[in-house]
Amino acid sequence: MNKEQDLDVFVTCQDHSVSGEKFQLLHDATYDMLITSPKPSDKDLGKYYESEDYISHTDSKRSLFEKLYHTVKEYSLKKKIKLIRRLNNGPGKLLDIGAGTGDFLVVAKNAGWDVFGMEPNDQAKKLAQQKQINLESTTVNYESSTFDVITMWHVLEHVTNLQDQIKELKRLLKPDGYLIVAVPNFKSYDATYYKSYWAAYDVPRHLWHFSESAIQKLFGDQNIKLEKTLPMSFDSFYVSLLSEKYKNGKMNFIKAFWVGLQSNLKGKRSGEFSSHIYILKN
Repeated sequence: MNKEQDLDVFVTCQDHSVSGEKFQLLHDATYDMLITSPKPSDKDLGKYYESEDYISHTDSKRSLFEKLYHTVKEYSLKKKIKLIRRLNNGPGKLLDIGAGTGDFLVVAKNAGWDVFGMEPNDQAKKLAQQKQINLESTTVNYESSTFDVITMWHVLEHVTNLQDQIKELKRLLKPDGYLIVAVPNFKSYDATYYKSYWAAYDVPRHLWHFSESAIQKLFGDQNIKLEKTLPMSFDSFYVSLLSEKYKNGKMNFIKAFWVGLQSNLKGKRSGEFSSHIYILKN
């Protein structure tokens, strides 16, 4: 990766969720990805997650938006299990990194998988424990070549040291094991439409912003091969709804639906959807 001082500014964004601070997104042309700058220190990063509105660390359904989120989430969980079932001949050992409140692992466990999870947030871990899912705070104690499948659902953009994390994934995967990574795509139509207000930039919690070529190169550096890219069609609507709020001060469901629909239709032609699921093989 190139040094930050050598990179051009792609866009300047504001943290709309917590601090109101502004951050630059720098374009690394070698990998075709964006890097959040300045990057908060490990000591300071936690304060940017201290919000009741940080939805992946809570099971609350206080508003219509949260209810819609959890309805879509339940549907998506079933699709995720079908996806990993197609990749693996039978249920094996599954590690979910950034497991949140453990809902994906509950569904995977019920489908016969031997499940393991990692989640650094204490509040989320307590909620997972209530569902009989015990989560670790780190992956360092797992033995090498342990897992048939490792999943990271909208997590890779949060990790503080990207290349170290990819090396750790390589260590943990069995030979011929599968890695499933879901991340936002800054080349989508909704990203282009909302520009600095695009909610999936989510600075500074999102430290990295990926394109398909970035994923291919980053994991290729560790001899992990990108086999397939799949769209996450619901994300364009969810992200557009939040982006409307950031841009105009309120959630405009009709406008957000229209932008999300346009993004998916254009994505079918360009291959650039709001978020992608990348299927990689060791």
